[in-house]
Amino acid sequence: MSNDPVADIVIRARNVTLTLGSREAPTQILKGIDLDVARGTSTAILGPSGSGKSSLMAILAGLEQASGGDVEVAGVAFSSLDEDGLARARRGRIGIVLQAFHLLPTMTALENVAVPLELAGMADAFARAEAELQAVGLGHRVHHYPAQLSGGEQQRVAIARAVASRPNIIFADEPTGNLDGTTSGAIVELLFDRQREAGATLLMITHDPALARRCGRVLTMADGCIVSDERS
Repeated sequence: MSNDPVADIVIRARNVTLTLGSREAPTQILKGIDLDVARGTSTAILGPSGSGKSSLMAILAGLEQASGGDVEVAGVAFSSLDEDGLARARRGRIGIVLQAFHLLPTMTALENVAVPLELAGMADAFARAEAELQAVGLGHRVHHYPAQLSGGEQQRVAIARAVASRPNIIFADEPTGNLDGTTSGAIVELLFDRQREAGATLLMITHDPALARRCGRVLTMADGCIVSDERS
């Protein structure tokens, strides 16, 4: 890392708010979040359902626009970008694992992982994709479509897709939520291995305190706010 603490901040959020619903009946989801995340670190986000964890991650990952405040990720001001601009900013730089897998139903597991790599300009997209699917234990399922895969297998495809480009930032929302204990442990090791290999920044939402303790920092959210920030 650089000796400049400002240069080492890869995610910066200032007074980020999110309000949904109608003007007559607004619902505040996020209430003025301030957060700095340093490059190459691992951070877990804990909190009860409805505390705003997934909404915060969606905004930091550029999947949703905040209602107010400023978000800067890897030097790019997300707050000023439209949907297309956010998609370009994510491509090849940010890997995302969501609870909804968002696999394209008309593409095989291999294609779901390889096509984003091709769009990011990687020449060896299909070879890299197959290697990542092998790493998550799906080497025998590369030519299957999402409808032919179990929920846990679809989750593993989504994880392979997220890490295949060796992104600078990995966002993972309950990455082991659909997996059995044995597979879950292997996937957690894969995520941390990929983070270390790329020197990436990892933000992970989890309900598992043991998994959270694997991270160097644990944030706890409640009622749309960060109420605790612990570092190991």
